[in-house]
Amino acid sequence: MIPVAMNLSGVVESPSVGPTPYRIDEDGRPYVPVGDGGVVLGVHLGDALHEVEGDHVAPGATLSHPDPAVSLGLTSYACIGNPVVVRDGAAAGARGWVLGKRGEHGRVLVTLPDEALAVLQPGDGISVRAHGQGAVLPGAPPGVQLLNLDPGLLVALGIAVVGDRVHVPVRGVVPGRLAGNGVGRPAHQWDVDLAFPAGDPVLAVLRLGDLVAVTDLDVRHNIGYRRGWVTVGVVIHGDSPQPGHGPGVTPVLTGPASAIDAVADLAGPTPLTWTSLSDRSVATGGGSRAR
Repeated sequence: MIPVAMNLSGVVESPSVGPTPYRIDEDGRPYVPVGDGGVVLGVHLGDALHEVEGDHVAPGATLSHPDPAVSLGLTSYACIGNPVVVRDGAAAGARGWVLGKRGEHGRVLVTLPDEALAVLQPGDGISVRAHGQGAVLPGAPPGVQLLNLDPGLLVALGIAVVGDRVHVPVRGVVPGRLAGNGVGRPAHQWDVDLAFPAGDPVLAVLRLGDLVAVTDLDVRHNIGYRRGWVTVGVVIHGDSPQPGHGPGVTPVLTGPASAIDAVADLAGPTPLTWTSLSDRSVATGGGSRAR
């Protein structure tokens, strides 16, 4: 099969709020959201979520486009691990990768070197070499589908067919009842927030870039409940005080629970890091990272 890739264009967004800057937390208290969108500094893949103070904080920059239809196209086709290049501004020439997608109005998250993020500005253009939607996992059992993932990351994430099942190491396996914001939305454009209860053992050790398995969740098209199904996704943004919100997971693998062997390890390594992205990169280059 001939792999198909596309060059896409996005623009670094600036955070926006309504006439009031406040959101309401689960206890009814107003707060000002920090770190939701724009260019976020000081946060990296591999950071523990409990160490990240803010609301929906993702490491790097958020892309959108002035044309809403183009924004939705960008979100639909961009996949985790796709290479990106800053095209103008003080950070022109810096290279990085797609980290995930946020959904609202078509937003894509990208990670870049610290020195590039320090000078990146809202309005700067970034190109994305999109590849991965429609990819097939060779030898996968019937019903198992990949989505939102550059196939070049399969090895780094540990996703492999072993016998008649797909083996994937995850930080934890959580019930589908935790799925909040994002349910009902197109899985190829959105992430889904996991509304963890306080004190959850998985939330306590969760890191940006971890894999998480969610039971009874089907993301082949729109995100929804399906008994006997399982979905695996990458944690792409941090927690949120809002009810029904929480750590965001961009889905990358879905199928019958009988066909996917999600092996939980609360103490295992985080699979999606700057190092793992750089090591499997051939033509995209990349930049130095502060850590």
